[in-house]
Amino acid sequence: MANGAGRVDLDGKPIKPMTICMIGAGGFIGSHLCEKLMTETPHKVLALDVYNDKIKHLLEPDTAEWKDRIQFHRINIKHDSRLEGLVKMADLTINLAAICTPADYNTRPLDTIYSNFIDALPVVKYCSENNKRLIHFSTCEVYGKTIGSFLPKDHPLREDPSFYVLKEDVSPCIFGSIEKQRWSYACAKQLIERLVYAEGAENGLEFTIVRPFNWIGPRMDFIPGIDGPSEGVPRVLACFSNNLLRREPLKLVDGGESQRTFIYIKDAIEAILLMIENPERANGHIFNVGNPNNEVTVRQLAEMMTEVYAKVSGEGAIESPTVDVSSKEFYGEGYDDSDKRIPDMTIINRQLGWNPKTSLWDLLESTLTYQHRTYAEAVKKATSKPVAS
Repeated sequence: MANGAGRVDLDGKPIKPMTICMIGAGGFIGSHLCEKLMTETPHKVLALDVYNDKIKHLLEPDTAEWKDRIQFHRINIKHDSRLEGLVKMADLTINLAAICTPADYNTRPLDTIYSNFIDALPVVKYCSENNKRLIHFSTCEVYGKTIGSFLPKDHPLREDPSFYVLKEDVSPCIFGSIEKQRWSYACAKQLIERLVYAEGAENGLEFTIVRPFNWIGPRMDFIPGIDGPSEGVPRVLACFSNNLLRREPLKLVDGGESQRTFIYIKDAIEAILLMIENPERANGHIFNVGNPNNEVTVRQLAEMMTEVYAKVSGEGAIESPTVDVSSKEFYGEGYDDSDKRIPDMTIINRQLGWNPKTSLWDLLESTLTYQHRTYAEAVKKATSKPVAS
């Protein structure tokens, strides 16, 4: 299968093996994309990152079947003169590098803006100057708040999809005021999108922009104090996993009323592979990649995760499974939120014929089984250690 013999694109044309420069290859999404490229395609990957723990299994000497097709380069793109040379060696660059943890948007707004805008500039420039194709990872946060969120709470139009479904080509990007630093991330991501788009319009850059909507699965984020900083606050799924592993109540920020959609990482990676291998259909497009069928409030997510975790761990739920906290208490001053995030799927469906398959229950079961298997023992050890006074 991996030799790719006889593989054709959506238009029936043979797919030629290519070299892909993947920036941020050692992260959650990068690790799953590298796996897919190694096991199912003939493509070669130049894997760039500061860490490689999540792709170690692909770099081991005994994975001989693809050892010539993946090379790890330990690079921080902020200040590394090797970056342009690696972009030049490849046919396609995929940029996954970002600070993308909401807890950081408030507390580290400068890092957030620099990492998502300034550090991405050379990547765009090198692709444009060397006529290399770019797949740039953005975020569903660029949509900000829905139009419907500005209507009175009981307004009937709040139920009208045209007031909340997010469309790549028509929905506006609506952010909070400047003092709400939560939007530092979305704003930086929006500006780099505009820059990529402008490079396409003015200089002919071949680009695709991806807007992920809450991709979920094994190797996502970190568990504080185990494989991440003790004081770190990862995204909602890892936060809740951490609470479940430690048998603590799940913290619901402002009552957990925000609505989100979640998609299984393996479904999302299928979409990315279609973009990689169908440039004629993907170039010049912005794609939502999410699953509108898996919509829940954060409170409902907490309830489902509690139920699923009890099943996979064989341990009953704790007496008070959730606790309400204010956003100020949890994230600090300057937090704001988007109310609803439902992706419109028309464009990706039309261009790539792609649809997500995995239900929310199934993706939670798969992810929490992994979390339990990977972390339960380590957490037990960490929590049973006497704390030095």
